[in-house]
Amino acid sequence: MILAAGLGTRLKPFTKMHPKALFPVNGITLLERNINYLKKVGIHDIVINVHHFAAQILDFLKRHDNFNVNIIISDEREVLLETGGGLLKAAPYLDDDAFVLLNVDILTHLNLKEMIAQHYKSDALATLAVSKRLSTRQLGFTNGWQLCAWKNLKTGESVTAQKQALHERAFSGIHIIEPTIFDQITETGKFSIINTYLRLMHKHSIKGFDHTGTPVLDVGKPENILAAESLFK
Repeated sequence: MILAAGLGTRLKPFTKMHPKALFPVNGITLLERNINYLKKVGIHDIVINVHHFAAQILDFLKRHDNFNVNIIISDEREVLLETGGGLLKAAPYLDDDAFVLLNVDILTHLNLKEMIAQHYKSDALATLAVSKRLSTRQLGFTNGWQLCAWKNLKTGESVTAQKQALHERAFSGIHIIEPTIFDQITETGKFSIINTYLRLMHKHSIKGFDHTGTPVLDVGKPENILAAESLFK
């Protein structure tokens, strides 16, 4: 699933007239780049949620014949649901097997095949791509890469389990999730899936996949656009 519903406020003025999913990096939209990223590991069934300028995304996909993959649209035009709410709304399309969830404004060279293999070898309900880099929000993990903490360095907020965090990493916006998570989600409406993970980490296995050294760029931040154009031709 590609999360493409967001308002992209940091990419104004582009997003005053377009969805952030269609923001171009070296002439190729973020949406096309992430569809191709998934295709490279053999994923050909993709759910895309839409809200902001949804019709432009639908038209773009139609003009490109869905880039030769099977695409299902999860329509959030009535209300924007954030990561958790958007995922929950799309649950009927994601209940067969483990699935990848990623933000449309993330570009990375992360080895997705390796991450998927690690997930299948573990007993994790979800595996989160993380790396050691500057970020105001940090996830904490045990030596076995079990999620056990979260903190916001700007506000001082924190959440901890009864385990010591030995590794602090920034989340990279890519998840691999078992569909059984839908049985565990009690949140409703508009919510962040990170809040769900922090609740579930006390009794369930939420693992980290450390890809430190492999670049990941949030192109939703204007300061990363030049770096993205250099790294992603």
